[in-house]
Amino acid sequence: MHILKKPDLSDPKLREKLSKGMGHNYYGEPAWPNDLLYIFPVVILGTIACVVGLAVLDPAMLGDKADPFATPLEILPEWYLYPVFQILRVVPNKLLGIALQTLVPLGLMLIPFIENINKFQNPFRRPIAMVVFLFGTAVTIYLGIGATLPIDKSLTLGLF
Repeated sequence: MHILKKPDLSDPKLREKLSKGMGHNYYGEPAWPNDLLYIFPVVILGTIACVVGLAVLDPAMLGDKADPFATPLEILPEWYLYPVFQILRVVPNKLLGIALQTLVPLGLMLIPFIENINKFQNPFRRPIAMVVFLFGTAVTIYLGIGATLPIDKSLTLGLF
């Protein structure tokens, strides 16, 4: 089943804007040549300039040489894996921890279905999607901060 979102042409505000020739911001502006020929190259060149500028101004330094016989005391993954690392760390049963980690991609797969409940595109008029997004963001930040703390303070974030 395919859901196509079309503009509500019975809306008097949209009809007024369309009559004034202001409809290109809302619906129907062609991608060629406006976006593809003029805007995209500027964005791509700007991104390349930022990356090259950061590489020149703040180059990444090499760390100590790897020693396979010395394990560091606190091993942490990259920052974007902190929340799932925290799940594995605090759940006593590792099989349950892996099962809880599968909720992350399952939750991401539910987003398109939650987003298509109503026709509005304004996030403030989509309360279910906003609540799910804000709750997921809060839990992710909470777990990410907890992963950087010692295990005895990770659930309370050291506040209690």
